[in-house]
Formats: sequence, structure tokens, C-alpha cells
Amino acid sequence: MSEEIYERFEFILESIVIIQTRFEKIKFPDDLINSQDGITILDSIAMRLQAIGDNIKSVVKLDSNFLSNFPDTEWNKIMKMRDVISHHYEGLDHEIIFNICKNKIPELKLSIELILIQRNGV
Repeated sequence: MSEEIYERFEFILESIVIIQTRFEKIKFPDDLINSQDGITILDSIAMRLQAIGDNIKSVVKLDSNFLSNFPDTEWNKIMKMRDVISHHYEGLDHEIIFNICKNKIPELKLSIELILIQRNGV
């Protein structure tokens, strides 16, 4: 894996940790919209999700076959979510963001950690 791809995955892992930390306060989907604090958390998580999608797209540009080595991760959905956040933010559904944070981010973290471990030859 090229050093640049490695750096992209390091950034993705850092973003995942930030998302998980910010999401700790959130117990229900409506917690993301029922207060100014919740809205701020929603916005900040959405920006990190967008950045994750951007970095996945960059990996594809750097090496179009790289992600095929990790078929269990829904890379296309991650990139599509980035597009939704970038181009249709006003229609973003807080319940979808809640579901991503609760169910998909832990899975993605494991995948990214696996990629980084394999890169390091461990």
C-alpha cells in the first residue's frame, strides 16, 4: 500500500474515533435534533462522515483495485453517503446518521484497523 493510502486510512480511523466520542452522549435519534447541542453533534458527525467518504474516494483514485481486497465493507455506500451529505445536506435524515453511528461505524472501525494492521505486516 502506498504511503498516501496509508495516511488516508489513518485519517479515517481518527475520524471514526472522533465520531464515536461525540456520539457517546446520544441515546436516541431525536437527541440529534432536540437541542442546540444535539444539532452541533449532528453537524460535526456529518462533516466527519463526509471526510471519510472523501478519503475513500481518494483511495479509489490512487488505486482502483485496493478496496476489492476488503469486500466485506460497503465502500460504495460510504462514498454515496458522502455525496448525500455534500449535495443534499438539507434533506439529511438524523435517524440515518444515528443508525450509521450506532451500527456501521463500529464495523467500519474494525475494517480500517484490519487494513492498517495488514499494512504494517502484523
